[in-house]
Amino acid sequence: MNAGSWIFVVLVAVVVLWAVSAYNTLVQRRNRIANAFAQIDAQLKRRYDLIPNLVEVARRYLAHEADTLEAVARARGAAVNAAAAARVRPADGGKLQALALAEQDLEGSMGRLFAVAEAYPELQADATMHSLGEELASTENRIGFARQAYNDEVLEYNDAATRFPAVLAARLFGFVPTAMLQSTASPQEREAPRVAF
Repeated sequence: MNAGSWIFVVLVAVVVLWAVSAYNTLVQRRNRIANAFAQIDAQLKRRYDLIPNLVEVARRYLAHEADTLEAVARARGAAVNAAAAARVRPADGGKLQALALAEQDLEGSMGRLFAVAEAYPELQADATMHSLGEELASTENRIGFARQAYNDEVLEYNDAATRFPAVLAARLFGFVPTAMLQSTASPQEREAPRVAF
């Protein structure tokens, strides 16, 4: 072989090694996203497991508020289904958007439940209700931390998949940027609430 052939072989080998390295980095980053979502999923399951107990305790006191309790149960079911779909493909922006919408509906229903519960001092004094409320608050904090870790991993992945020259390998192997989890979905939700006295 002449010198030109050796140079060509070395260049091809360098390009192949670079492509393998870029592919492996992207796979590793995508796997980290899946792991970060698994942490969110564990906390969501914990929340979903607490909600029926909370509703059952409230049911004893709020028999005439059946609509509120049913709304919480429906929202919980929708959120469980959305989380299951997102669990299968944690980097799928559409599934994450559906999960975010289901979570917003659940949070709204839970907010209405707590607002109704405030009108019942005996319910607020119930030790089980108080304990479940504290567990739920703790779980919400954990979900927030897990969501932040997820978004950090998505940022790392998106950076790795969009930087030149890695973007060439990313497009060649089908790695597309992933959406972050957002706490709000619309501009109206980002507006500060108006308080009037």
